Amino acid sequence: MKILAVQNRMGIGDTVIFLPFIEAISKKFNTPIDLLVQENSKSEQYLKDTEYIDKIIILERNNKIKNLKHNGFLGSIKLAQDLREHKFDKIFIFNSSLRFNIIARLSLIKEIYQFPLFQKKNQNMIKASHELILNKLGIHVNSDPSIHVNKIDVKEAARKYNISNDDLNILLGIGGSGPSKRIPAKTFLEVMRKISRKRKCKFFLATGKQKEEQKILDEIKNSELNSQCKALDQLSIGECLPIIKNCSIAICNDTSFSHLSSAVGINTITLMADTPLMYGNYSSKMYPIIPDDVISVMHGTNGKDKINPEKIFNKLNYILD
Repeated sequence: MKILAVQNRMGIGDTVIFLPFIEAISKKFNTPIDLLVQENSKSEQYLKDTEYIDKIIILERNNKIKNLKHNGFLGSIKLAQDLREHKFDKIFIFNSSLRFNIIARLSLIKEIYQFPLFQKKNQNMIKASHELILNKLGIHVNSDPSIHVNKIDVKEAARKYNISNDDLNILLGIGGSGPSKRIPAKTFLEVMRKISRKRKCKFFLATGKQKEEQKILDEIKNSELNSQCKALDQLSIGECLPIIKNCSIAICNDTSFSHLSSAVGINTITLMADTPLMYGNYSSKMYPIIPDDVISVMHGTNGKDKINPEKIFNKLNYILD
């Protein structure tokens, strides 16, 4: 039996969020699942060792980029032709798009399971995923996202980067896709100083290469804590995963690393400054911190300067104790 799951949203986090539902499908039918995802999900880098995932098919569609293979009407026809070659028996479409429903039918896939059509506006994708799997397969999905990391790679990363169990190894996800998600370096530094007074620590600094992200990285590296830090910005996601797996805990902005660290089983403090809380609390491995003086967080909260380092430190101690 061949089964395809469609996750067409951009980014790493959106793909990770759907993994429990994809794993449930795999267990139900006792077969690994093929994924249709955007290239910028970078799924090939972090799902290559995950046993319930088989092939990863790249969706070459983006209305902002011209001449992509699957753009427009003709692109949809081409995608249907591409999928038809795989001879899928079932497809699970994690969106409400009529386009993908038609593509599935043109691909000659007999069994099509999908979110209700035309309900994209204000849709809670996690709730919709629960309802899809419950209504179609009779399964209550209660598990966390799970990404598998090769054990040999984990051991090699510990050797290569001198990661010792005698240290408290902490992943710091200091980057972010937008400026409103990036907590200031001074907040991270205050937490780093506090925990370093109590424990012998090593900090792994995960961020992207955007100018503003690099400024945060440089501010931390130029502090007195530089000797305890290892920057990961020159490594691929695939190279970072074994390092993350060696960590005891993570403190991350709402960025790809918060999703990845929790999915490899690391307790992760998520700093939710400007995005809905569901992106930072959908896993039992996530411990969200929201800005001071707000009841809830959403797009437009703009609370990056109100994330309290004392609350992060207290949550860190709570998890470690």
